[in-house]
Amino acid sequence: RGLISLFMLSVMLFYAVLPVSAEISGCRVYSSCKNDKKLIALTFDDGPHPKNTPVILDILAQYGIKATFFEVGSNVEYYPDVSRRVIEEGHEIGNHTYTHPHVKNLSLAGLEKEVEKCEAAIKKVTGKAPVLFRPPEGVIDDAVKVMSTDREYSVIIWSVDTRDWAGTPTSTIVGNVMKNVKSGDIILMHDYVTKSCHTIEALKIIIPRLLDEGYTFVTVSRLIEEKK
Repeated sequence: RGLISLFMLSVMLFYAVLPVSAEISGCRVYSSCKNDKKLIALTFDDGPHPKNTPVILDILAQYGIKATFFEVGSNVEYYPDVSRRVIEEGHEIGNHTYTHPHVKNLSLAGLEKEVEKCEAAIKKVTGKAPVLFRPPEGVIDDAVKVMSTDREYSVIIWSVDTRDWAGTPTSTIVGNVMKNVKSGDIILMHDYVTKSCHTIEALKIIIPRLLDEGYTFVTVSRLIEEKK
């Protein structure tokens, strides 16, 4: 009788978690998108901000390339004109939560609220609802998987981390990218950090070098479309 009860309990627990597992299994996560066209994606986190974002947009315009900006909802509300410019110049905006919290400290309901508020802020300012989500610090737990599946977000991480947010020297950022980049990569940078950074100086070197090597910069959504 004890063995039968234990078996029945196991069956009940299996079916109790099955719906959650099914939702999690439908989560789309991309850290890179292999292709044979040397397409890569530049991504910028934590903006928009009136100091660095416009300068980055000027550099991108100079070379005629597109990028993806994962924006924080509260910053979108503070600097709507900057967000508007991102979209007007043909770039892409993704959801990076409303306040950039530590995801592991959030319940599923808490994460959903963060994502919903950011989505609403972006849509109000740009007229477009984001379809990409990047969790702060790249954390992907069960709440992120369930939320992104329910809300039909693609979760975007990265394959090349410049660590520009840490004040990494320009030469180190450039060396890291040039040594490790390959077709399909998603490069992580930031258009807003609270300390000094060398993102802009590094971009001015990285972009022309990668163009000379035959790479084409596209938005993350385009990168996903071209995935082999």
